[in-house]
Amino acid sequence: MQFIDLKAQYNNLKSEIDTNIQAVLESAKYIGGPQVKELETELAAFVGRKHCITCANGTDALQIAYMLYGIGEGDAVFCPDITFISSTEPSKMFGAASVFCDIQPDTYDLCPESLERQIKAVLAEGKLKPKAVVAVDILGNPCDYDAIIPICEKYGLILIEDAAQSFGASYKGKKCCSFGHVATTSFFPAKPLGCYGDGGAIFLDDDELAAVCRSICVHGKGPGGKYDNIRVGMNSRLDTIQAAILLPKLKALKAYEVDNRQVVAKRYNEAFAKDFTTPFVQEDCVSVYAQYAILAKDTATRDKVIAHLSEKKIPNMIYYPTPQHALPVFKNEPHYGETYRNADDYCARTLSLPMHPYLEEAEQQQIINGVLEAL
Repeated sequence: MQFIDLKAQYNNLKSEIDTNIQAVLESAKYIGGPQVKELETELAAFVGRKHCITCANGTDALQIAYMLYGIGEGDAVFCPDITFISSTEPSKMFGAASVFCDIQPDTYDLCPESLERQIKAVLAEGKLKPKAVVAVDILGNPCDYDAIIPICEKYGLILIEDAAQSFGASYKGKKCCSFGHVATTSFFPAKPLGCYGDGGAIFLDDDELAAVCRSICVHGKGPGGKYDNIRVGMNSRLDTIQAAILLPKLKALKAYEVDNRQVVAKRYNEAFAKDFTTPFVQEDCVSVYAQYAILAKDTATRDKVIAHLSEKKIPNMIYYPTPQHALPVFKNEPHYGETYRNADDYCARTLSLPMHPYLEEAEQQQIINGVLEAL
């Protein structure tokens, strides 16, 4: 049994993926081949954005988003306390401060009330300039954008949607990656839309910023090409082979993979609702369950379940064991007295189970039995 079964997905898409890879090999257009542009066009259309610029990985996508808006020394970047370090890693790189906010107790996404408290605290102290908010659609569950967007508008903040885990999800009829001034995603193999290596993408609607984005991706190139360097950039491109692999995967995600994830989650929810806190998805929203996380009643129960599942050789993971504010790298970041109560509670009780669109009912029943046996 696999936590995320990439082999099962490949077996379902083998013919098309193999054909696409072979076409790239025969063309020898390994960088910037036509499949890259085709993928960008399809991705932009799917999420409802004017521009999609692919890049080397999801972390680069976030770094480029920071670079687009000149985020740097003296700026404050607000981010949920439960995420992966890449969400605010560029803050440290560019000299800005990461200001973490507590999460919602039900969706585990950025808490709007905590966000506004932290913005006010930064303004009251007067040392940093509130600059940007990174809204992370954690575990594939979209943030509450109806609450977050007005806060960003009120304080004049750049909104970056970190949709690394939520590609294919939607919030009240709009696809994830369609929110914010700029949105980013990751094509790391374990993501809902993953390639066979690293990859990422940036989504936005502004024509001028899109041109800057493409320039940054190729060493700050200008109108004259890669030897006409007009800004400091980076080397961040999606390989043609990865684009060729992602095209049939995108088709499958749209056709049935997101729906299959809902079926798996529903079965889990029905089995675990009595003994665990199961994932909450807002009304008119769709999660892609990049991870399916349940909360045990306490840490001891969580650890007991983990031990039993491991003994039964049933894969399990903790997303995430440590809130960002407690990581050594962020020990000197300002906290402004925020307690992070929900984030700490989440980390103490969370456990993620196997989740993917090809999880067979028999396998899922084995997982369910293993969890319940531990109790």
